[in-house]
Amino acid sequence: MKKSRGVWSLIATTLLIVLLGFTTIVGFGKGKIGSAKNITLGLDLAGGVSITYQAKDKNPTSEQMSDTIYKLQKRVEQYSTEATVYQEGDDRINIEIPGVTDANKILDELGKPGSLVFQDSEGNVVLEGTDVKTASAKTTQDEMNNKEYIVELILTKDGTDKFAKATAENLGKQIAIVYDGKTISNPVVQSEIDGGQAYIDGMASYEEAENLASTIRIGGLKLELSELRSSVVAAQLGEKAISTSLVAAAIGLALIILFMIFVYRIPGLVSGIALIIYVCLDLIALNAFDLTLTLQGIAGIILSIGMAVDANVIIYARIQEEIASGKSVRTALQNGFKKAFSAIFDGNITTLIAAFVLNWLGSGTVKGFAQTLALGIVLSMFTALVVSKYLMYAVYAVGVRNEKFYGKRKERKPIPFLQKRKVFFAVSLILILCAPVSMLIFKGTTGESLKYSLEFKGGTSTNVEFDKDMSIAEIDEKLTPLVEEVTGDKNVQATKEVGNNQVIIKTRTLNVEQREKLETALIDNFGVAQEDITSESISSTVSNEMRADAVKAVIVATVLMLLYIWFRFKDIRFASSAVIALLHDVLVVLAFYAVARVSVGNTFIACMLTIVGYSINATIVIFDRIRENLASAGKKTDLETLVNASITQTLTRSIYTSLTTFIMVFLLFIMGVSSIREFALPLMVGIVCGGYSSVCITGALWYVMKKKFKKQN
Repeated sequence: MKKSRGVWSLIATTLLIVLLGFTTIVGFGKGKIGSAKNITLGLDLAGGVSITYQAKDKNPTSEQMSDTIYKLQKRVEQYSTEATVYQEGDDRINIEIPGVTDANKILDELGKPGSLVFQDSEGNVVLEGTDVKTASAKTTQDEMNNKEYIVELILTKDGTDKFAKATAENLGKQIAIVYDGKTISNPVVQSEIDGGQAYIDGMASYEEAENLASTIRIGGLKLELSELRSSVVAAQLGEKAISTSLVAAAIGLALIILFMIFVYRIPGLVSGIALIIYVCLDLIALNAFDLTLTLQGIAGIILSIGMAVDANVIIYARIQEEIASGKSVRTALQNGFKKAFSAIFDGNITTLIAAFVLNWLGSGTVKGFAQTLALGIVLSMFTALVVSKYLMYAVYAVGVRNEKFYGKRKERKPIPFLQKRKVFFAVSLILILCAPVSMLIFKGTTGESLKYSLEFKGGTSTNVEFDKDMSIAEIDEKLTPLVEEVTGDKNVQATKEVGNNQVIIKTRTLNVEQREKLETALIDNFGVAQEDITSESISSTVSNEMRADAVKAVIVATVLMLLYIWFRFKDIRFASSAVIALLHDVLVVLAFYAVARVSVGNTFIACMLTIVGYSINATIVIFDRIRENLASAGKKTDLETLVNASITQTLTRSIYTSLTTFIMVFLLFIMGVSSIREFALPLMVGIVCGGYSSVCITGALWYVMKKKFKKQN
C-alpha cells in the first residue's frame, strides 16, 4: 500500500466511525433509522404485551394444557423469540410478548384460538386441527409464470393417514376447513394426498394466504381458548437495567481498548478502532434484522466482544513473534495475519456451528441467544480479519514502521504444564464432583438439588391494586426488597401494568402461610386493601418441551463441533479432548450453581451456552499451535516438550482474552441490577474456568490420548 493510499484509508476510516457513531446514537430521518434506541428490547428490559387466555373446557388435563402452551410458544415466536407462554391457575394461559405495546393489534394478528376441523361434503369430520403439524404461506408460480399464493400443510403421522383416506374417498369433492363453526376455505380434492403434505390454493394475495395459515396454526390446539384479559406491562428488570448495563459496557470497552494499547501499542490502537466499528455494526445489525435484545442477548454480545478481542490478540501476538524472530515489520504483518487465520477461523466456525444448531433446534430464549451470538461472530471475524488488517497496512504505509511501535515478544522457556497434569486432573475432578455431591446433599436437606427459579418450576403470581400508580423505580426501591425479605426469594420479578395501578409480583411457590404473611406486609407497608390482593399459581415459563429442545440442541451442536474439529485437525483425539474440556467447564459451573445456590432460571441457559462457545474457542487456539508445531518438528522431537512449548506460546493469549472478557462481565456484576448480577457471577466463574481448562487441561488431555491411543495409519 502506497503512502497516499494509506492516508486516504485512515481518513475514510475516521469518516466511517463518525457515520457509524451518528447512526447508532442519533439515526436518520423521522424514524431515527439505525439508532440503537430503535432496537427491540425484551420484556425484561422494556416491557411489552401480556395476554391471558382461559380454556373453555372445564377441568382441562395437564397434558392438554402443556401441549397448548408449547404450540402457542411456537406461534408467538413470530413476534419475538423471547416471548414466553406459561400456565396460570388450573385453566389459564399467559402470553407475554416483548417489544410491542398494542395489545389489540397482537390479538387480531394472533387470532382467536378456537376449534378447527376439516369436513367432507356431508359434514363428517375427517381431520382435526391437532392433526396439522404446521401451516405456512408460500408464493409459487404456475405454468404461465404467474404468481400463486398457497398454504402448505404439514400433517402429523396420524393426520397423514386420516387425510390420505379422506382424499381418496372424496376425489372431485370439497373438503371444507371450518373454524369455530365458520367455513374459512373450501378446496376441491384433485388427487389422493398420502405424503403428509398438502396445499391449499386460490388465495388472491400473500396476506390472505398468511391469514389462513395463521388461523390453521392457532386452531391446531388441544384446547379452545377465550381471551380473559390483555394489558401492556412495564420492564421486569426496571428502568436502571438498561442504563447501568450501557454504562458498564462503555467503561468495559474503554478499559479493554486502553489495555490493548498498553500491551500491543500501535496494533492495540488499531484493535480499539476495529472494536468500536464492530460494536457499532453489531448494534445496527440488531436493528436491521429486528432481533429482540434481552439479558440473554447481552450474554451473546459479551461473548462475541470477547471473541473479537481474542482474534486481535492472536494476530498481534503472532506479529510480535515474527518481529522477535528477526523478520521485518512488513513481513511480520503479513505472516502474523496469515498464521493467525486458521486459529481464528476454526474457533469462530465451531462457535458458529453451535449458534446455528441452537437457533435451528432451540426455542424461546435459546433461539434469541443463538441469533445474537451468530450475528456477533460474523461481524467479529469481519472486523478482525478485514478491518484490522486494512488499518494495519494503512498505518504502516503512512510511515509507522519502527518495530518499537509494534512490540517484540520475548522467547519464553516452555513451562512444564504437563508435569503437573495429575495435579490439574485431580483439582478438576474434585471441582466436578462438587456438583453431584452438593446436589445430593441439598436434595436431602431442602428437597431441591438446584435452586430452581420460577422460570423452571413455576411459582406464585400476586396481583396487587395500589391506591396510586407506582413507578418502576419505586417498585425496585420499596416493593421488591420487601417481597424478598418476606418470602426469602431473591429472584422476585415485579412488573406493572401500564395505564392502571396494578403490579404483578412473581415469586417462587408460596404456601398459604407465606401468602398471608405477604398480604399482611403489603397492607401494613402500603395501605393496600385485602380485597385488592389476589394470588394464583403459575407454571414454569420454560416448559419441559423447551428444556428438551435446549438439551437436544446442545447435544447436536456438541457432536457437530466434534466432527468439525476431527475433520479440520485430522485427529479424533483433538476433537475428543476439546469436547471433554467443554464438558469440564460446564460441569464446574454447574457445581458453582449447586454450591453457591444461585437461582437456576432463563439466565442459567444463557450462561451455559456462553461457556460452551467460550470454552471451545479457547481450546482451538492451543490445538492450532500444537498442530503447527507438530508439522514443523522433526520425528525425534519430544512430544511433552512440544506440547509445553505450544501452551506457553499461547499463554498470553489465554490470559489476555480471559482478562478482557472478565472485565466486561465484572463491570456488569458491579453496576448491574440484581438479576444481571445473578447472571454475571456464574459467568465470571465460567470465564476463569475456561481459561484454566484451556491452559491446564486440554493440552494434557490430548497428550495422554496421544500416548495411550496411537493413531492407526
